[in-house]
This record gives sequence, structure tokens and C-alpha cells, in this order.
Amino acid sequence: MSKVVVIGFPGSDAVWVADIDAGTVRPLNPAPSPQLDAITQIRAAGGTVVKDVNLAIAVEASDSAFSGLFDT
Repeated sequence: MSKVVVIGFPGSDAVWVADIDAGTVRPLNPAPSPQLDAITQIRAAGGTVVKDVNLAIAVEASDSAFSGLFDT
């Protein structure tokens, strides 16, 4: 299974690609596509798109994750 994820955060149109094996995170600046347009519209309406990821938690700082502190 691939260990690359595409990430977006509420309140931002930016989209990021995290390659876990390479240890990199880069902005995704794709050419417009019907699939990306549909996802952009879902996000703009407050929706969430999840596929093939079973854990994703946004934290304020990496120290929070390393200490096991997650907002609930």
C-alpha cells in the first residue's frame, strides 16, 4: 500500500502531499481536473473526504502528538 496522503485543512484552500516513506510534505499544485473540482466543492461546503486512511488527527504542535495529547 502506498504511504502518500493528500491533506487539506479547514479554512484553507491549500492542499498538501505527504510522502511518508520519503519524509516529505509539499504543496500540491495540480492542474485543474473534474475530480479535484468536485473535492474542492465538497470541502468548501464544509464536507470531509476520506479514503484509505484510518487515523487522522490535527494537533496544534508535534509535541502534543508525541505526548499522546489529542483534542477531543
